[in-house]
Amino acid sequence: MHGLTEPRERAVLVGLDDDLDELAELVHSAGGIVVGLLVQPLERPRAAYYIGKGKAEEVKELVWELSADIVVFDDELTPAQARNLEKLTGVRVIDRTQLILDIFAQRARTKEGKLQVELAQLTYLLPRLVGAGAELSRLGGGIGTRGPGETQLEVDRRRIRRRIADIRRELAEVRRTRAVQRQGRRRAGLPLIALVGYTNAGKSTLMNALTDADVHAQDLLFATLDPTIRKVELAGGREALLADTVGFIRKLPHQLVAAFRATLEEVEDADVLLHVVDAGRPDGDQEIAAVEAVLDELGVLDKPMVTAFNKLDSAARPRAVLERAQSTPRGVAVSALTGDGLDELRAMLAEALPVAYARRRFRIPYDAGAALAALKEQGRVIELEYAEDAVLVEAEVEPKLAGRLRRYVVEGAGPGAAAAPDGAASASAGARSTTAADGGAADDFGGGAE
Repeated sequence: MHGLTEPRERAVLVGLDDDLDELAELVHSAGGIVVGLLVQPLERPRAAYYIGKGKAEEVKELVWELSADIVVFDDELTPAQARNLEKLTGVRVIDRTQLILDIFAQRARTKEGKLQVELAQLTYLLPRLVGAGAELSRLGGGIGTRGPGETQLEVDRRRIRRRIADIRRELAEVRRTRAVQRQGRRRAGLPLIALVGYTNAGKSTLMNALTDADVHAQDLLFATLDPTIRKVELAGGREALLADTVGFIRKLPHQLVAAFRATLEEVEDADVLLHVVDAGRPDGDQEIAAVEAVLDELGVLDKPMVTAFNKLDSAARPRAVLERAQSTPRGVAVSALTGDGLDELRAMLAEALPVAYARRRFRIPYDAGAALAALKEQGRVIELEYAEDAVLVEAEVEPKLAGRLRRYVVEGAGPGAAAAPDGAASASAGARSTTAADGGAADDFGGGAE
């Protein structure tokens, strides 16, 4: 408060793989500084310390020599392993999962985001408490102990269970609200594109470039936790909604996937996925695989996908990026900063979207059963009412089907109807006079003319 900042915690990193760069980035994002590394290649972890007893002693020596405050493991530790290591080293020991949860706690801004982070943290914490009154504050707080808003987590088993139940009830209400919002967007007739990608791939910057929005964009891991939805104009004047979502990462904690289900439903509801890849990352293939693994877990990997190889402006080998994009189905090289490739991206997204649907009201005579069947099979029936001599149907239909059924179109499309695509609207508007002139012979569904 007097111009002073808290000293950064000094961390020793431990892993079974010599590539600990990403773990170091995570520590930096959490406000720590890496002072030492220790790697022990093992086919499988050991029961007591995750690493061997000799290596665990080396960690203890490193902590002492480097005046470290915390030890961070690159994989999830069992509660027993964490306790054994803390007893041996005399400092706090956390794992990758706890570190990621801590970063999420710092980044969450909205009430929904904070609830989801807290649920993930408490789900992780519950099996790790020893004794009814165990507290995370036993070693003075710091990385891995912060709750949403950087409040300290200090809880016991019973309070955790009660709080988990309360949060799940609140998030169930959030999911219901989001479902209503999605239904409203569907009624407006705009398709949804969901931005997905590895954390810090530039999704928010790309969203700003495509929509002229001002979405929070920083060169930080997990800078975006709360979904943002903006309207975007694509090639040919077609409009869609673009949703920015939380970034993915290798070894993404399953607690987070479960807790952020309400947010990730935007991905599940999307018509098209826009996968943003950092073209300058040397381990890009691993990051793509990590994203696809989460999408597969969500059951959305079969959705139409456009892959944008972003940050072309800073790529060491831009020609290789262009070649990679050309060899990737629906792939395009872009720079969200300079605007290169954005027109091609807009065209590719428009092409990947399903055919535009328009809202129409139909009056189908009872002897035109084939027309009613076509509406039910090929359209999206919103409302259906049986009148004395006909069935009144409000539905979303493709322009081609609307043209075939134009003799049955009635004026007005109901509240909240979307404007028809150019061409489809004029065809429907003039359908009544055209039908009167040609005796209603333009469609192939039979039934009496109005």
